[in-house]
Parts: sequence; structure tokens; C-alpha cells
Amino acid sequence: MLRRSRHFLPPRPRRRPRPRREAPAAEPPTPTYTRDVVRRVDAILRGHPWSAARPLLLSLPGLAWDSHTVARVLKAHPPLHKAFLFFRLAAGAGGGFRHDRFTYTSMLHLLGEAGRVPAMMRLLAEMLRAGVDPDAATFTTVMHWLAHAGDVDAAMRVWEEMRARKGKCRPTLVSYTACVKILFDAGRPAEAREVFQEMVAEGLRPSCKTYTVLIEHLANVGKFEATMEIMDKMQEAGVEPDKALCNILVQKCSRACETSVMTRILQYMKENFIVLRRPIFLEALEALKANEHMINEMTPKNIKVESHILSDIIQASCANCRPSCGLAVLRYSLRIGNELDRSAYGSLLGHYIRNGSFDLVFEIVEILIKSGCNLGTYLSSILIIKLACAGHSSTAVRIFGLLTTDKNVVTYTALMSAYFQDGKVDKALQLFSQMSANGVSACPGTYEVLIHGLQMAGRKQESEHYRRERMEMQWHLQYRNEHSPEDSLLTHNEVWTVHSSAGDN
Repeated sequence: MLRRSRHFLPPRPRRRPRPRREAPAAEPPTPTYTRDVVRRVDAILRGHPWSAARPLLLSLPGLAWDSHTVARVLKAHPPLHKAFLFFRLAAGAGGGFRHDRFTYTSMLHLLGEAGRVPAMMRLLAEMLRAGVDPDAATFTTVMHWLAHAGDVDAAMRVWEEMRARKGKCRPTLVSYTACVKILFDAGRPAEAREVFQEMVAEGLRPSCKTYTVLIEHLANVGKFEATMEIMDKMQEAGVEPDKALCNILVQKCSRACETSVMTRILQYMKENFIVLRRPIFLEALEALKANEHMINEMTPKNIKVESHILSDIIQASCANCRPSCGLAVLRYSLRIGNELDRSAYGSLLGHYIRNGSFDLVFEIVEILIKSGCNLGTYLSSILIIKLACAGHSSTAVRIFGLLTTDKNVVTYTALMSAYFQDGKVDKALQLFSQMSANGVSACPGTYEVLIHGLQMAGRKQESEHYRRERMEMQWHLQYRNEHSPEDSLLTHNEVWTVHSSAGDN
């Protein structure tokens, strides 16, 4: 009997183990973010009276009574009264929380922004009594709002207090920038420059905001060409003008009708894809239209306008810090052949001298002289002296070279003074010899300049020589009872020049 082999039996299927049923995992708790807590607290403070808001705050889940959360709530700018009550509630909410410099500074900012300066100062005193040391942000906040309220002296006392705490609280770049702006806005530019120099000496690199403060001040006083120099320097230092700076400068140029500088700023904004805000765009558009309209309407029609009207327009433009408008009127008057009052020329030239635009000064004088306009002895000599006092004797020499009918003892002496102020003593003596060779007689005022310049240069022997010549001349003039009107004009100018030189030294 044959046995049935197991090899031919079908294999039994193996039983698969049943998977174990695991208990469902608990859902992770929803994280609580500070921004959400701050938003809820702000909504409670804005939407409920304090009697209802207080219990809601104390029972609010996720509200941690710590410095970071409290400061964030205050920076959300809730209503001032409720913000102050929340500030007080945080100190008594339990958990051992104490206000630090961050929460105090946030509350000080809210009080200052609302104009509650006495309350701000009381809170600052409370902060000091509590043993909390203010930091640079605290002092800067208090200083800013004191100046904003008009008490600049109190703001500067806070600044000095911060500087006195250099071991504990060193002024930051933001502090220096705020102080410079306060002083500029208060009309104290000399002190502002000292603070800026101190900032640089401390090794702090000016930011775009710092440069914005400087440029805004220069624009306010009408020095638009200087603003472009500052922009060039800040780019060389690796700081690019931002949107706020460009918009501020375009607005200042628009209001002063300074279209030449405004055009350069707009070109920079176009190249760097900086957007001009719409209200400022409309102001700039109106300024450009007004300037173009005046020139385009008057030039082709050859409209004759009386000289005194054009002179008044130039003087008014300079008085209102609109020199480009005055320059356009000057060029128009030369085109139609009108000679203006010398006071108009003096206003325009004086404005550009004060702004440091000496190339424009030379260009204007050159245009006037080539057009046949006579500047006059007084204006020519004052122009040379002013340029010399500003340290631009080379421009003074170029202007003297343009003079034709006004090369007399007054202008010769003014150029001698320019040479002496620039330290070029030999050139001054050569000019004196050239004046004598050209048949222009010296006067006592000329000798005053020579004697004073030689004494300041330490050449006493030569100064004594010219002193004897002056005494001899004065004796002859008294003997003949002669007096030159040019000598009176020169004496007036040179008394001013000698005093200004002594003051500079």
C-alpha cells in the first residue's frame, strides 16, 4: 500500500497576527503666541470699560505678566488712561513681577506722545526711586518729548545727564541723532555740529536717519547745493539714501521752487526704483509747472518788464530761499537787455556765497560783466572780500580779472586783503607794485591792509617801511587838504575786514 506523501499535501495558510489596537493619541495643545495674547489684551482695553476689563485681564488664559508681554501691550498704543491702569495692574498682579527699564520706557513714550510731560517726568522720578537704571532709550525718549513740548533746555539737561552716566548708560547713535535734530530744530546749529562731531569721535557711524536730519536742516535754510554734497558723501560712506530722505528733500525743493536740485533727486529716485509719495509728487509737479510756465511765457513773447519789478522779484526769491527762481529772472533780464538794481545782484550773489556755491557766483559775475552790466566799486570790493573770508581767494582773483572799469584802488586793496587772508604775502606785495605801475595811487586804507597783513605774517620790518610811507602820505594829504571819496569807502570796508580777520584768528 502506497503511503501518501506529505509533499503533495497543500500547505496550511499561516495565521497573521492581529494588529494591536493602540489608544488614540491625544491632540497636541495649541501653542499660545505672544502676538495673539497682546491682540486679545488690546481688544479688551479698547472694547471694555476698566471696571469690566480688569477681571477679564486677570483671568485671561495665556497672559504672562512679564516684561516682554507688558511692553508689547503698551507699544500697541491702547487708550492712554487704560494703558496707565494696565501698567499699574501689572505691578500688582502677583507673581513677583516688577517693572524694568523696558516697561517704564514704553509707558514714558505713551505719556510724552500724549503731551503729558509733567506726568512723564513724575514717572521718570518714580523709576529712579524704584532703583531701575534708565538706559539710552529711556533718556532719548524723555529728551525727544521734552523738546517736542518746546522745553529744549530741559531736553539738553537730560542729554547732559545721559552723558554723565557713560559708565552705566552710553549714548547710542539714535541718541546722538535725536539730539542733533533737537538742536537744529531749535535754531542752534553750532551746538548741533559739536554733537555730531562728538558722535563721530566716539566711533559711531552716521546712519541714513542721521544724514536725513542734516539734509533736512540744510534744506530748511535754503542750502540745497549743500544737500547734494551730503548725499554724495553718504553714498561714498556706503549709506544709500532711502525713500524717506528722497521724499523729504523733493518736498523741500518743491516748496522753495528749487527745481534744479529737485530734478537731480528725481533722477536718482528713478535710477534706484524709489517711489515718490503721491502728495509730494503733486507738489513737485506744481513747482515744475510754475517755473516752466513763467520762463516759457515770458521768453518767446519778449515781454518787457520794468527793471525795478524784476529786481524786487529777485530779492523776494532770495529772501524766501528760492535762488533758482531769482537766477532764472536774472538770465531773463539780461536776455531782454534790462539792467537791474545792484541790490538785486547783491542779494543773489550773497545768497550763493552763504550757501557755498562759489562756481555759480563766478558764473553770475561773468555773465553780468560780459553783458555790459556795471557791478560798481562797492559791490565788486565786497564780493572779493566775502570770497576771501570764506577761504576762496582763487575765485576772488578770477572775479578781479573780469573787472574792467572797476579796477581801482578799492578793488586792488580788496584783492590784497584776499591774498593776505590766504597767506600769500608775496602775491599781495606784487599786486601792490602792479597797482602803482598801472598808475593807481594808494590811499591810507591800502596801507592799513599792507601793515596789518605784514604784521600778522611776522614781517615787521616791511610793515614799518609801509607805516612810514603811510605817515608821509597822510602828512601830504593834510597839507593839501585833500580827501578822496574812494578812501572813505575803502576805510569802511577794511575796518570790517580787519575785525573779521581778527575774529577768525
